[in-house]
Amino acid sequence: MKSAIAYTVVIAAGLALGPSAGFGSEQQWAPVAQALGKSGTEMPGGIYRVGLPRTDLHVTLDGVTLKAGFALGSWVAFEPMGKEAMVMGDLVLTQDEVEPVMKKLLEDGIEISALHNHLLRASPLPFYMHISARGDPVTLARSIHEALLLSETPLGNTPTAAQPKIDLDTAMLDRTIGVAGKDAGGVYQFGIPRANSVRAHGMVVPPAMGSAESINFQPTGNGKAAITGDFVLTAAEVAPVMRTLRDNGIDVTALHNHMLDDQPRMFFMHFWANDDAAKLASGLRAALDHVNTKKQVASK
Repeated sequence: MKSAIAYTVVIAAGLALGPSAGFGSEQQWAPVAQALGKSGTEMPGGIYRVGLPRTDLHVTLDGVTLKAGFALGSWVAFEPMGKEAMVMGDLVLTQDEVEPVMKKLLEDGIEISALHNHLLRASPLPFYMHISARGDPVTLARSIHEALLLSETPLGNTPTAAQPKIDLDTAMLDRTIGVAGKDAGGVYQFGIPRANSVRAHGMVVPPAMGSAESINFQPTGNGKAAITGDFVLTAAEVAPVMRTLRDNGIDVTALHNHMLDDQPRMFFMHFWANDDAAKLASGLRAALDHVNTKKQVASK
């Protein structure tokens, strides 16, 4: 296991998240970043999201080596709630990391809302632990940090290595999916917000905290791509989306909940395929037509 990493919560004028402090800038989230051991990015709605990709893992599926940003991206996100914050996240863990990480989180009052796998036939098989809690954001960040020290999750801020240009027709993908994607470490990612709000713990769960449809393309050569992600669905949307994905040669690899008290009740459908990128994009678009998403136009 990783040795303990020293960290200091800096309480300075204008930086503390104490009783009189507010949220609204990455500077004001600095104590949270330092307690967690990794800095993040402020997202729309004041959400502070920290990516914790499992770059240490070497996972293959059907002969494809999975990039961290494709299917191995741990994350936590903080939503301000007055003087407190709600934290939600998804931790990617190996089999032997699950028990010690869960034990530490539960001891510190962090709720485990789901534990499952998202992929079939992956080797080694990663597990996904969804977490949520409400309280002082620095205290929550410190608890998550201490739990992550019981795994091999890379912490600290390291420079992002240059990535080659994505070997896919991304303009075609944008047109077909209907929104603009983004290059994230050699993976082409789409995040598509739902038109209806999802609530948990009495608060709206914004897209940055896991309520958006998520689609990832990883090039596999010769115009092909592996795809994965999750559709965030109401009960009525589950069956038509599942049928459409399967009719288009896309495997449905998991169906489950990520939250405990969400309203409306949302189901998360994970998928996988490795085929012609244009064909897969068309199948994903057909599935999205059954989902109540915000109407957007691709920028390309």
